[in-house]
Amino acid sequence: MQAALWARSDREAALLLVVPVQQRLTSADAVSEVLDRVQRDKRRSLLRAVMLDVADGVRSLNELDFARMCRRRGLPEPERQVVVRRATGRAYLDVRWRRWGVVVEIDGIGHLRPDRWMDDSLRHNEIALTGDMVLRVPSLGLRLDPQRHLDLIERALRRAGWS
Repeated sequence: MQAALWARSDREAALLLVVPVQQRLTSADAVSEVLDRVQRDKRRSLLRAVMLDVADGVRSLNELDFARMCRRRGLPEPERQVVVRRATGRAYLDVRWRRWGVVVEIDGIGHLRPDRWMDDSLRHNEIALTGDMVLRVPSLGLRLDPQRHLDLIERALRRAGWS
């Protein structure tokens, strides 16, 4: 927590809150409990907002950015880090709108590794076979052309009945 308060930027502060939870070194509740003791800091509101998203399942800066973009766009709040059963075990879905059967996977650079790419492809196909529509969003796409990706996600939600 102290590192987030002393970070050089808001982005670095957010990273310092997300990563320990992502790596299961601590829980969102434990970090939030410590944050509640911070009485005055210029980033207090920002850090509380980040921790709300982390408590809701955000596990990377890319997912944090995606959550904010979806809110600005007026999209409904999804479930995050949804556990699904596969023939090979459990899998986690980054974002899922269960009601509309839409899943979004946010792919960072690590997803380009051949072994991850193959696993992602198999997981994607298994999820699609259960009836959910799976959309993949590369993190680079969120940076360079977010509107086109959000347009497709909104289109998928509307096609499935969201209005």
